[in-house]
Amino acid sequence: MIERIETGQRMSKIVKHSGVAYLCGQVGDGATVAEQTHDCLSRVDALLEKAGSSREQMLQAVIWLSDMTDFAEMNAVWDAWVPEGHAPARACGEAKLARQELKVEIIVTAAC
Repeated sequence: MIERIETGQRMSKIVKHSGVAYLCGQVGDGATVAEQTHDCLSRVDALLEKAGSSREQMLQAVIWLSDMTDFAEMNAVWDAWVPEGHAPARACGEAKLARQELKVEIIVTAAC
């Protein structure tokens, strides 16, 4: 069975299947990559909770930065957010994001 949560015409914010929650990509508000990452991760927290999951149950994260020179600044926020011993499999790359002001987008998959 597939469960879709907060489904619109274009996408669902969460899709659950066989004990796995797939979250749509999250971006955040702020002027710096640290501010945007912090806000983005608070949005991930809210979706994980809505999916019946948590940071400790993350399986994978895909992170897109608009500029890889922001890698260390983003990682400082990320490292403080991920619970010790529960780091997901992760990839990070550079991409042109949906709006020019966006600096980071994070996509998370978690067990639920």
